[in-house]
This record gives sequence, structure tokens and C-alpha cells, in this order.
Amino acid sequence: MNPLDQHLENEIEDGKEMTFLEHLEELRWHIVRAVGSIGVFAILAFIFIREIYDKVILAPSKPTFWTYQKMCELSKTTGFVDLCIEKLNFTLQSRQMAEQFTMALTSSLMVGLVFAFPYAFWELWRFIMPGLRKSERRAARGAVFFVTTLFFMGVLFGYYIVSPLAINFLANYQLDPRIVNEFDISSYISTLATLTLGCGLMFQMPIVVFVLSKIGIVTPHFMKTYRRHAFVVILILSAIITPSPDIYSQILVAMPLSLLYEVSIWVSGYVERLRLKEEKALMERGEYPMD
Repeated sequence: MNPLDQHLENEIEDGKEMTFLEHLEELRWHIVRAVGSIGVFAILAFIFIREIYDKVILAPSKPTFWTYQKMCELSKTTGFVDLCIEKLNFTLQSRQMAEQFTMALTSSLMVGLVFAFPYAFWELWRFIMPGLRKSERRAARGAVFFVTTLFFMGVLFGYYIVSPLAINFLANYQLDPRIVNEFDISSYISTLATLTLGCGLMFQMPIVVFVLSKIGIVTPHFMKTYRRHAFVVILILSAIITPSPDIYSQILVAMPLSLLYEVSIWVSGYVERLRLKEEKALMERGEYPMD
């Protein structure tokens, strides 16, 4: 049964019968409000776009960035001199007449998307939630909080850890000393946005596992059985995300992803325990469907 049909059936059971077109209209307004919230934050970001570029977007391109300073402190403590980043060997340029204005609009939209994410997801969740059964609603309690928290944790991880490591490696990599690194601002923004938002999505792993466990595709036994294979995949992903060849950067990225995998195993087990509990209750009432 698709979400709209389930939504309709549950509301009929609750005594709130609505037609299919009324449900589409309701969905439309949820989407309009979600997109509107992104637009509001994007406009605010565009008003302060110069400050955002100086303090946030271009910050990882400067040796004074927080991550680089901490890496230098770590290098003094551990004695690994290569960890300290004192220079980023590249310059940014704009080679098209409208490129800076276009990047201002694009960057504002991305900032708006990040800050409006909690409200936008909440709007969509308000439409989905009535289509869930009571037991599913209880199991999914706090979904907006957990999804939002994981998203921002991923964004911060991507911004402060993954992006600086990738930018440092790409900026200082040279095939020949005569080749000068002069990157277009659009290329820099694209790299920063892809890594930051990509990590925000990757941190949704426990939520994805929760959904897959609810529909029976994933089980805790399956995840435990293939744990070693998953860690290999995580290491490969870490190597792709951080083009830097040093093992420390890859381990730094792999650690939180491995932790998320372990959390996902617990989430899958929690879903399975709820399912077994519901089946037991149905059997005690004689309502469990028999083949």
C-alpha cells in the first residue's frame, strides 16, 4: 500500500475521511511551507552573504581555520610535523562575468537548505505521520529530533573534518612545480557543498536502517554477520571522501561512520524487539494471522 492510500485508510479509521484530491492538496501545502522556509533562510543568507563568505564559506581556504590550527597543535604534541598545515597553495578566481553573483545565489540557497532543514522535514513528517499505525507512531517518536540532530552532526563533521582535509590535499597536490593551482570559485563551492551536505546525508544511516528494518529488509543478525564487510566498505568510502593519502585522515573519517554502523545495529535490534513484542501480544489475543 502506498503512503497516500495508507494515510487515507488511517484517517478513515480515525473518523476523518478525506478524498484523494484533498490529501494531494494537503501534501501540496506541506511542500509549499517547506520550500517557503528554505526561501526565507536563503533570502536572509543573501542579505549577509559577504559575511557568510568571509567567516564560513571561505574559512577552510585559510591556514587560520580552526581545524588547521588544531592539527598544528596536535603535530606539536605528537611530533608528526606533516600534520601541521601552514600554507594552502592555491588562489580562487572568477572567470565569468556573472559567476560571483551566481555563486552568491547558489550559496544562499545551500545555506537556506541547511538551516531550514528541521522545519522542512517537520512539515513533511506532519503529512507522513497520520499514515502510520499507532505502534509505528510510538516507535518513530522523536523522528524529527533524531533526523535533525544526525543531519547537523554530519554537516559539522563534513565542514570541520572532511572538507579541510580534502581542500588541503587538492590544493597542495602538484604534478609539476610549474603548474599553478588557480581554482574557479564555482569549483571550490561545489567541493565544499558536496562534502558537507554529503556527510549530512551519510549520518542518516541509523534512520535508513530503522526504515529498512521496519519493512523487513534489514535485521540485526544480517548487520552483525556482515560487519567486517561493512567496515571494509567504510574504509573505501573514507578513502574516497578524503583524497589525502595519509592513513590518519582516513581513520579520522572512518571512526564516526563505524560508530554509526554500530548504532544502526542497535536500532535494527530495537525494531526487531518491538515487532516480536507486537506479535506476542497478537498471539495472546488470538489475532495473529495464521498461514
